[in-house]
Amino acid sequence: MSAPLLEIRNVSKRFVRRLDLAGKIASRLGAGVSEETVHAVDNVSFSIAKGEVVGLVGESGCGKSTLGRVVAGIHKPTEGQVFFEGQDVAALTGARKREATLAIQMIFQDPFASLNPRMRVEDIIGEAPVYHGLTTRAGAASYVDEIMTKVGLDPSLKKRYPHQFSGGQRQRIGIARALAVKPKFLVCDEAIAALDVSIQAQVINLFMDLREEFDLTYLFISHDLSVVEHIADRVVIMYLGRVVESAGTENVFERPVHPYTSALLAEAPRLDQRKRAFVPIKGEIPSPLEPPHGCHFHPRCPHAVPECSADPPALETVRTDHVAACHLRGRFV
Repeated sequence: MSAPLLEIRNVSKRFVRRLDLAGKIASRLGAGVSEETVHAVDNVSFSIAKGEVVGLVGESGCGKSTLGRVVAGIHKPTEGQVFFEGQDVAALTGARKREATLAIQMIFQDPFASLNPRMRVEDIIGEAPVYHGLTTRAGAASYVDEIMTKVGLDPSLKKRYPHQFSGGQRQRIGIARALAVKPKFLVCDEAIAALDVSIQAQVINLFMDLREEFDLTYLFISHDLSVVEHIADRVVIMYLGRVVESAGTENVFERPVHPYTSALLAEAPRLDQRKRAFVPIKGEIPSPLEPPHGCHFHPRCPHAVPECSADPPALETVRTDHVAACHLRGRFV
């Protein structure tokens, strides 16, 4: 097999809330106040091949968006490494660092908040290509026109501001902004979640068309299993900062191994189960400030045994190209 385009090795990301002056004084006086650490991503490893679409799935608060920002270079990992085209991104310098930065772009969830309301669309899309020398200032207008046409926007609207567009159009502007620097890898963070259902299908189809036209690779972050099933070649399931299962899309949806994956799929609405009473997964997702010992899912798992609360399970192969982190994985194969 060829080397992966992107590889994440043992990446962890923690956010520490430092004590202010009052907090430090209270701590010294014995008030029991201390710094708080959010364990957003916990020792995650996986790779993505060139041209692949990997769906990253999990409940809100599981760390998938934080991981996406680490991949895109917005957050630096607390521990671990991100490799792009076989090179450690953190160790790159000069021109190679710039190339890697431009090669990985991110499309954000909220098309209303991710665009500068004071900039015209032509500047939102064209500023970075001009700055990085991908086009000249004189040629920026035609460059922006071409990119807008690729994403289904009318170039005659480029003088407008973001508030003059619909939600779907704003998301297309965000996609155009990312494409303008000629990336190889896109991190799509809930890129259709804020859109109307009628627009979501259009944007998904746009992503698939752009994948073919520009030979793109995607990390597609979503909580919508039906969307992931449609667009992804492989699915990675996260729970409270850890990867609990990863496999080809068909294997995950037809033969899940981890109890959490099974629970997610069991409660996903389906047309052939209209009369079923849907019940959410038992309990609340634990706080990332104090994650449970052992397997993070064990407080909510109906199959948990004492071993689950004592030792964190490692990701192990259960089938070809199918891994899961569960002490009881053999029971679900």
